[in-house]
Order: sequence, then structure tokens, then C-alpha cells
Amino acid sequence: MSTTVTDEQVQALAATAKSFSLALLHWSPGRTMDGADEIERQHQRRMVSLRADGVIAVLCPVASDTVAGVAIMTVPAEQAAQIMAADPCVQAGMMHCDVHPCHGFPGDGLPA
Repeated sequence: MSTTVTDEQVQALAATAKSFSLALLHWSPGRTMDGADEIERQHQRRMVSLRADGVIAVLCPVASDTVAGVAIMTVPAEQAAQIMAADPCVQAGMMHCDVHPCHGFPGDGLPA
């Protein structure tokens, strides 16, 4: 780390925090079931649609045999859990999802 940050800067940033939900998708043993490719395409279309609708602020598929992806969602954790429970891959037993309330800072984003 080369940037020095003061306690006042940390407090000023913390004052701007907004509530979000963190959805962590994990692969389940059903990942390789018959028809998995089509179910995963349905999942992908749904996730991109949720992103386009603003329900997902940041969408990050993960290249892993255990973690399938991460989404920062703009809805409360209870609603995010309901949304993710209706996901095609979750319903098929290909993935399971853990949802946690979190905070983020408006304007943060991925570099272009």
C-alpha cells in the first residue's frame, strides 16, 4: 500500500455506505446432471436480465470448480434470497446460494 488514508477519510467514506446483498453461488453435485448445459444457459440469461433490470449491480462469474459466481444485489437480503431460490440452477440442484447483507460505497465499480 502506498496511499496513506486518515481516520477522517475512512469515517467520511463509511458515512456514504449503502445497504446491498451479497449472493455467493456454489456448485453442487448436480452440476453434471443430464440437461445441465441448457439449465445453465437459462441461469445465465436470468442473471444477465437481473443485471439489466438493476437488481444485480455487479455480476461476477467465477472460474472455479467450487464457486460458480458472486453477485452484488441492490435488494434486501431476504428478497435476494427469494430471487436466488428461484434460479434455474438452484432449483435443479446444480448450485446453492448463500446470501448475506453487506454495505458498499456508491460509485465503486469494476475498472473498464
